[in-house]
Amino acid sequence: MKLSLTARLLLTSSIVLTAFLGLTGLTLDRAFSDYAEQSLRERLQAHTVGLIAAAELDDNGNLHVPVLPEARYNTGDSGLYAQITGNTGLHHWQSPSMDHLHLTFPRDLAPGAHRFQRLSAAEGEFYSFSLGINFDFSKSTHEGYTFTVAENMAALNEQISAYRRSLWDWLGGMALVLLTVQGVVLRWGLAPLRKVAEDLSAIESGKRQKLEGHYPREMQGLTDNLNALLASQHQLLDRHRHTLGDLAHSLKTPLAVLRGELDKATPSPDFPAIIGEQVRRMSEIVDYQLQRAATSGRLPMSTPLSIAAAARKIVNSLNKVYADKPVRCQIHVEEGADFHGEEGDLLEILGNLLDNAYKWCAQRVTVHAELDQHQALRLSVEDDGPGITPQKVQDVLQRGVRGDSLHPGHGIGLAVVQDIVRVYGGQLNIEQGPVLGGVKITVSVPTP
Repeated sequence: MKLSLTARLLLTSSIVLTAFLGLTGLTLDRAFSDYAEQSLRERLQAHTVGLIAAAELDDNGNLHVPVLPEARYNTGDSGLYAQITGNTGLHHWQSPSMDHLHLTFPRDLAPGAHRFQRLSAAEGEFYSFSLGINFDFSKSTHEGYTFTVAENMAALNEQISAYRRSLWDWLGGMALVLLTVQGVVLRWGLAPLRKVAEDLSAIESGKRQKLEGHYPREMQGLTDNLNALLASQHQLLDRHRHTLGDLAHSLKTPLAVLRGELDKATPSPDFPAIIGEQVRRMSEIVDYQLQRAATSGRLPMSTPLSIAAAARKIVNSLNKVYADKPVRCQIHVEEGADFHGEEGDLLEILGNLLDNAYKWCAQRVTVHAELDQHQALRLSVEDDGPGITPQKVQDVLQRGVRGDSLHPGHGIGLAVVQDIVRVYGGQLNIEQGPVLGGVKITVSVPTP
């Protein structure tokens, strides 16, 4: 079963909140129980001290309590009970409230010793506090006594039960309130995600072209990347559409020439040459436009590509193609000079530039890549060939603007490179090589 993001967060936070409140309730319950038990112990100890203060010895050494310090000692089944026993077993006193109560209290405690314990009887559960006392007078020493005061646990248990009911009622109410507030907060906090989903649905249905509106700062990067991706896709579609239009327009002239030759009653002597020339021209136009259409351009979130690795791959292939030519190719790529775009575009640029350099060089070719002061990528390929005249530079740079500007005998490599570089917002420059003396072609592409 697929849960929504809101349901997942609400379920997870509910489990955490329930566990937290449960542990909190158990901790508070235990703390209150310990506190109530400690209070009972202190209360029983105070009753014991009061009983000791009220106890008296007569001249015969008999112990009695003429005035009871607590009225409940006189009432049967009052819940408060007292007993005094002599450590020799000769003297014994108990409060009237202990009638018909069968409890075994501690005895024979050493003077100053005390004991707090829980007792069980047929009448219920009890807590008792016992203290050993030795009545010591200046002329005589009497036997030690153990004073014990006990209280029924019913009142303590009722107090703890009432506290537990109140505690869990409050915690349950707090849990419901917190869960309600949490649900409202989650719905409010996730509203931007729902808006993005609605905007994407609108884009899918064609009602919008991009994500619009104000989004939280944490989502701004996501929405910007999505808009960049959508813009890139629109540009790619437009480029394909324009390429098809250029291709159709470019093929009109060769087809018109062929149609004119075929319409002639008597073919001219140059008919085979004309057919071959127009077929070659159409082949160049188709190749050029297909390579233009294959240009991907920079896509959002693309991984930087190593120029050195791509250049070595192409050089290894060209060394086999031009095996009869002793070409030495040096590759120097500075750290951080990577290509941010599609691998096919990088291979197309390097492939065309290096193939051109291998074709015209004498023996040496260099590839250099660096970042300029504006952090733009500068990629240059230089050879030691015959070079190029300024007029030829202008002619080459004008190639490829439209497919029908291609003329017989001229390649389309540099035109394709120039189109790719333009898609990336860069520039292509051709000049006389300052180091090797041949042609130096430099591609400048801004980095994202």
